[in-house]
Amino acid sequence: MHDFADPKLGKAIPYGIYDLTLNTGWVNVGIDHDTACFAVESIRHWWYSMGEELYPDSQKIMITADCGGSNSYRSRLWKLELQEFADEINRTIHVCHFPPGTSKWNKIEHRLFCQITQNWRGRPLSSLQVVINLINNTTTTQGLNVVAHLDENFYETGIKVSREEFNAIRIEPDFFHGEWNYMIKPRTIA
Repeated sequence: MHDFADPKLGKAIPYGIYDLTLNTGWVNVGIDHDTACFAVESIRHWWYSMGEELYPDSQKIMITADCGGSNSYRSRLWKLELQEFADEINRTIHVCHFPPGTSKWNKIEHRLFCQITQNWRGRPLSSLQVVINLINNTTTTQGLNVVAHLDENFYETGIKVSREEFNAIRIEPDFFHGEWNYMIKPRTIA
């Protein structure tokens, strides 16, 4: 997650999804706040734009995430939003958070975002469209392909998740560090 602000540009908040198998990236560029709702909406955009077509027979989605920020392992809202997404697509979502201090191990950092920042190095980020175009034109000799989407939604901050809402999440902690590794299963199976 790399957000930046410019008086003329406004706020641009990129949230990325990197597909290790296909060496493709999806970047949702928000204009508001880095919230759990924005993070899951970014995953949702990826799923409906790319993932569903690429993986039509999948029954599970695997997400690796940092330990802090909008997709923090402590965030009740992140888990509730993932539950709603799991229900919507009727798939189990596996989440593995990188332990504190190890987020740079996440492939998204050195296979996607470093390439994006290299691509726009020395170029003035004068508008959101310039940001989107530069991200869309990020490639590597190893075949990286990146798609960017502008998310003009506004995301409320400070949303609280009640105990009842949290207890309704079908979360199953893994035996190894269940606070960082868990599954969220759909509540109803179609």
